[in-house]
Order: sequence, then C-alpha cells, then structure tokens
Amino acid sequence: MSADALPLFDLTRRWSTEREAALAVFERIAAAGAFSLGEDLAAFEAEFAAFCGTAHCVGVANGTVALELALRACGAGPGSEVITVAHTFVATVEAIAATGATPVLVDIDPATRCIDPTKLAAALGPNTAAVVPVHLYGRPADMDAIHAACAPHGVAVIEDAAQAHGALLGGRRTGSLGSAGCFSFYPTKNLGAMGDGGAVVTDDADVAALVRSLRHHGSAPGDANIHDRVGRTERLDNLLAALLRLRLPVLDAENAERRALAARYRERLADLPLTLPPADAPDMTSVHHLFVVELDGRDALRARLHQAGVASGVHYPTPVHLQPGWRHLGYGPGDLPACERTARRVLSLPLFPGLRPAEVDRVCGVLEGALELLPSDTRRADRA
Repeated sequence: MSADALPLFDLTRRWSTEREAALAVFERIAAAGAFSLGEDLAAFEAEFAAFCGTAHCVGVANGTVALELALRACGAGPGSEVITVAHTFVATVEAIAATGATPVLVDIDPATRCIDPTKLAAALGPNTAAVVPVHLYGRPADMDAIHAACAPHGVAVIEDAAQAHGALLGGRRTGSLGSAGCFSFYPTKNLGAMGDGGAVVTDDADVAALVRSLRHHGSAPGDANIHDRVGRTERLDNLLAALLRLRLPVLDAENAERRALAARYRERLADLPLTLPPADAPDMTSVHHLFVVELDGRDALRARLHQAGVASGVHYPTPVHLQPGWRHLGYGPGDLPACERTARRVLSLPLFPGLRPAEVDRVCGVLEGALELLPSDTRRADRA
C-alpha cells in the first residue's frame, strides 16, 4: 500500500489527545511501584461496574480468561456442555474448552449474525451448564429470546461482550444482561488498553468472589496466604487499569462517533450491491466495533481495495467448527450453513474513532469503482 494508505484501525490518532495524561499516569504508577493489585485497579473495577450497571467488576488478564473464569464460576467444567456459535473469534470456544466443558455449536441468525435463539431448544440438554451469546461487531444478541430458552432449564447465560462495550438493549448495558458479562480490553476494542486486559462484570456476589479468587492463585478473601482452590495468575495490571480509567469517560462519545461514521457509510453505500449491517432494533443501541458488509466475490473486492490503498478485514473467514484445531468436536462442512455462508461473504471496512468523514467517502468511492469492475455474477447483495 502507498504512504497515504487508509488502515482498518489506527491506534495512533488518539495519542495526541491523551499523551500528556497518559504520560502522567506512567510517571505516577512507576514512582509508586504500584504495578499489581493496586488502587487504580480497584478504582477502575468500581467505575466500570457503574458504567455497565452491575454490582461487581473483576479485572483480569484478557478477554479469554474473563470468559473462562466466569464460566467456571457459573458451573462449567468437565462433564458439562456450553453452547455458543462458530461465527466468532476462536477465543470464545477456547475459553469453554479451558474449563473442561464441551463446546456445543449452533447456527447464527443470518440477519443479525448473532446466535439464533430458535436453535437453542434442540441444543439444550441435561449437561448444559451455560450459553454464551456473542454480541458480534458491537450489536447485542437477542437476550430476551435467549433467556426465554435457558431459564426453564436453569442454564446460565454468560455474555461475550468483547466487541460491545457500552452497547444498550432495553435501556441496559451489555454485560448486565446475563449471569455475567465478559469483556476484552485488547487495544483495538471500543475500550482498549495499551496491551491485553479483560474484565468480568456481574450482579452475583458469589460469582465475583470466585472469579476474584481464581485470578489470584485461588486466594481466600482477605488473606492472600490461604488458597481455597487451585487458581492462576490472571490479574489485570494496575498500570493498564489506570490507563483504562482515562479512556472510560470518553467511551460513550467515541461510540457515538462510531455510530455517526456507520450512518455515513449506510448513506453512501445504500444503492450499491452490498448487504449492509443490520439496523438496530427499536430498543437497541449498537456501538459498531466493526462495520461489516456482505457480498459474494468478497475476496476479489478486497484485493481491489488493497490496490487502491484501502485496508479491509474479514471477521471471520473460517468458522471455528471448520478450523483444523477443532475437528475433534465432530462438525463438518454444511453443519452450520448460515454461519458458513456469512463467513464467505463478510468484509470489514475501516471504522475507528478519529476516522474522518472524508476518509469514509474515500472508502465508499473506491468500493463503488471496484464493484463496477467485478464480474456481474459476484456482485449479488442478496438483501433478502
């Protein structure tokens, strides 16, 4: 790509606005030597819990661990099953496997790209410990329908909210919509750290206490020298928590910026042969972690974008059930048709805070020209 290439994400643009405050945080933390389990971690946990509308937050090392520890705290383990989707980053399924539970994969709703609640009834069984809906691309899953399927069986619902920081459903934030909510603070997330990080939020004091113990060597409350269980070292670093405290107050504004950019994409792309992201339901506010269109001929279009200096992404090209490392689950091609079709067609366009409207217009202009050059049989939007 040329020097004026447009990236899919640009993590450097915010630095000019936060440089002074961030350097002051580095200086303060380094001068105090407060790197682990410090006051900033406790303060961030309180602030993020309040943001999500939950009673508790436990900061952990990354989003994968957040899911694993939340699942363990809610009863997932050897001999149990946990239901989720294959159209997600592999970490969702890794976390299930790490508990010793068996991942059970169901198809997605092709309109929303989230878990299809109508598929849950057939998948729920006597060994089901939890269901993990993924709020994919910043859009909340259909939590009412998911709870309606799970509640009669006493099955926990653990939200994978790694792409949905601040999204709303029925006036409530993601993370507060299930037994526990799990977040990643990977740098490209809507609330991103300067490194890996994650959190579990919940209203259940017992779940929070168990996650807190598991992240710190299985230690007992109030006595780090007593270990009630086998745990690990999975704490969120105090420095990263302090930096996240700088970014949390501007998260809603940055999410609003993402929505405005997404609206501009929608307006500019409305007449092109692309399937646009699903519109929000009336009681929903998405946060557009990604702006993902669909079309046949995705790879040819992506190559033309690259030639024109516009980066793009594919989230995700190979569903988990077709990945070589997950063949032992016993799934094959055709088992999850909506998931597999979506994976062949999705294309992520540049979208991040600091992206300028003129740059959105540039992407749309390149897209329009590239689509005109593609063979007609690869330009189906399939809007049905």
